[in-house]
Amino acid sequence: MSLQSHDIVALFKLVLLGDRRWTYEALANELLVSPSGLHKSVQRLVKARLVMRSSHTPIRRAVEEFTIHGLKYVFPPERGSLTRGVPTGYAAPPLNQEIIQPNEHPPVWPYVHGTIRGYGFTPLHPDVPAIAVQDREMYELLALVDAIRGGRAREVRIAVDEIRNRLTGVKQPKGRFSRSAGQMAGS
Repeated sequence: MSLQSHDIVALFKLVLLGDRRWTYEALANELLVSPSGLHKSVQRLVKARLVMRSSHTPIRRAVEEFTIHGLKYVFPPERGSLTRGVPTGYAAPPLNQEIIQPNEHPPVWPYVHGTIRGYGFTPLHPDVPAIAVQDREMYELLALVDAIRGGRAREVRIAVDEIRNRLTGVKQPKGRFSRSAGQMAGS
């Protein structure tokens, strides 16, 4: 059993849903996958110990650990040429509010309906741009994940803090004494 890229997209949707009820049909529709495909994704997430078997709710500590420390190795990004797409990483919300945009083309998920020209950045799954256009919360979470997958040290640090905030609901302190900054400094 190995995780597939769409499993991770499904995992983040489950994180955002929290304790809200959902059906395979409705969630599959939002994730642009068949209900049976979503069911298989959830089964793989259970086997990977990222989702509880009984309730199908994410195990937030495991999701945090996997997202911060493992995802970039399992699903490394590929960078492409200039293309039209949807901004990701530091160029997308919420990081675009904290990081000054450099004088270069931003990373984008290639997407025919995209409005921004930038360098292609492979999304976790080909359907991610279409999902992100429909769901702002998913967009922000997947863009944060991309900052971890392929960002510079400062982008990664800010994205890690923001993902922790979203997973735990507890605001992480910013600056050099934040948990992730302390860990990165070796303390």
